[in-house]
Amino acid sequence: MQFVFYIGVLLILWFLRKKRLPPMTATCVLDAEHSNGIHGVIRLFPEGTQTMAICDIHGLTPGLHGFHVHECGDLSRGCASTCNHYNPCDQRHGGPQGPQRHRGDFGNIVADQYGRCTDRILADVEVHELLGRAFIIHADRDDLGLGGDEESHKTGNAGARIACGLIRLDPFASK
Repeated sequence: MQFVFYIGVLLILWFLRKKRLPPMTATCVLDAEHSNGIHGVIRLFPEGTQTMAICDIHGLTPGLHGFHVHECGDLSRGCASTCNHYNPCDQRHGGPQGPQRHRGDFGNIVADQYGRCTDRILADVEVHELLGRAFIIHADRDDLGLGGDEESHKTGNAGARIACGLIRLDPFASK
């Protein structure tokens, strides 16, 4: 009887090991109260060990805007309470890919003449690292750490925080 029990446990463990779980996806809805008329959704999907961010954002001024994940998913004081860029490896600021970058660096998004952004950005970070944190959209373009001054190495000189939202698990998201 014990033998049958152990065989049953082994079969269950083997089955669970073989079963493929759906990929972890996340969504960020920009917070209407703290986003200066900017609204929209950012969907996050795994691409191997990277994350694809798919934007559908409205109300931006036309042009480039810095786009980052910040450490804290705290909107108690609006976008100001989201802390610094997500940077667990203590690196200099950079673009969305490569070794010299914050894990939360997503570079720039581009708003068209109508203030709409439908960009797709692939970044060297995994979706699970971003859960519970906040996306921030900045007023100015991100210089990707190439500005030549200390602030460039910390923030990319991207300017004020003009929109923000919490990043949450979304098991039902689709591309």
